[in-house]
Amino acid sequence: MNAALLHQELLDEQFIQLEELEAEGSPNFVEEVFTLYFRDSTKTLESIGQMLEKTPVEFDKVDRALHMLKGNSRSVGANKVMNEVIRMRDLIEEKNLESCNATYEQLKKDHDELKEKMEAFLQLQKQVKAAEKPPQGDDQEPVSGTESS
Repeated sequence: MNAALLHQELLDEQFIQLEELEAEGSPNFVEEVFTLYFRDSTKTLESIGQMLEKTPVEFDKVDRALHMLKGNSRSVGANKVMNEVIRMRDLIEEKNLESCNATYEQLKKDHDELKEKMEAFLQLQKQVKAAEKPPQGDDQEPVSGTESS
């Protein structure tokens, strides 16, 4: 499934590096990273939306928030979100509010799509890990501290 996320350009090679880190000994690393990413990025997107509604728009503040979102998105490999952030930052520089609003709506859509697909991917990954674990205790003899005679 991660190949599909890469093929759809939702994620990039940075995501593969995160998976490799997980394989090296942190069994829930990717899930933990994306949980934090979605928590923070959702708040940042809400904040950006509120800033765009104010009159006059403080483009410098919007740009700082977008810069933070870009860095966070790059660190997890959220390619499509990051590219939309870059596009929106260019529009912020031009102070093109109408185009910024349209791009912001697309950015939210891309973010929601990534979140939905990552949640499905992580759920599937949990199921695979659970299926790979050997059963506990069914075929092992119980260990007892007393011997019967």
